[in-house]
Amino acid sequence: MNIKRRLLITAMAMSVFGAASGFAASAATIAIITPSHDNPFFKAEADGAAAKAKELGYDTMVLVHDDDANKQSELFDTVIAAGVAAIILDNAGADASVAAVQKAKDAGIPSFLIDREITATGVAVSQIVSNNYQGAQLGAEEFVKLMGEEGEYAELVGKESDTNAGIRSQGYHDVIDQYPDLKMVARQTANWSQTEAYTVMESMLQANPGIKGVISGNDTMAMGARAALEAAGKNDVIVVGFDGSNDVRDSILAGGIKATVLQPAYQQAQLAVEQADQYIKTGSTGLDEKQLMDCVLINGDNAAQLETFALSN
Repeated sequence: MNIKRRLLITAMAMSVFGAASGFAASAATIAIITPSHDNPFFKAEADGAAAKAKELGYDTMVLVHDDDANKQSELFDTVIAAGVAAIILDNAGADASVAAVQKAKDAGIPSFLIDREITATGVAVSQIVSNNYQGAQLGAEEFVKLMGEEGEYAELVGKESDTNAGIRSQGYHDVIDQYPDLKMVARQTANWSQTEAYTVMESMLQANPGIKGVISGNDTMAMGARAALEAAGKNDVIVVGFDGSNDVRDSILAGGIKATVLQPAYQQAQLAVEQADQYIKTGSTGLDEKQLMDCVLINGDNAAQLETFALSN
């Protein structure tokens, strides 16, 4: 590994963990590793996991891999060397993350995955993910209704390395493709990015000025698409997202984006920490490795009840 990069990662981890001298975690430390907190979904995961860990009496190391599998591997080296008790992970690639999780297992450190699966079983203790297919079907059904079952539409797809991107797209199409008068005229990845989605949406509009609707693989891309549409004076184009972010909630309440699908990021992360605590204390979670949490449609009827990827009663 590049020595300068290792020193940078170690310094970052020490800063987050609050170490004043040396670098060693106690046996009661849980590492929380996610993509960038610039995306509010991943920040909610980290906040939820850290809050639950603190409640259960653990110290935490909160780290970010920026969807870079190499950086993720280096962070695993760091937390393994620190001797953490468990790792909560939203991974940097379904295939690329298997080796890192296996490395932790070989070192006697259990991993509890949230949001994104990996392509191997028996390596992580738990893989707790949203029921992306069920959620995508909810979003697609609402999209079809909003579109009046007809018209040209575009799809924004997430990162190709993320299993969720493909599952959501499949869920969308298993519903939408049943309606022959709904015609997809453009489909492109924007890599979960708001900035990329803005640029992609601009290009899609130039090539297909008759677009009536946009269905997006996540809320961040939906926000980028909506901004591009507004800039082009296309305020009547229907946009549906996926995640349940506060930004999209506010857009729905303001009459912008029409709907999204809530996946319970905060609750999911807290559940992972609870299972880690159970495993640390007993050697078992008592549950299957793969666990699905159902999603909820968010539209004008219930958007006001949404706060930080959770729906109030």
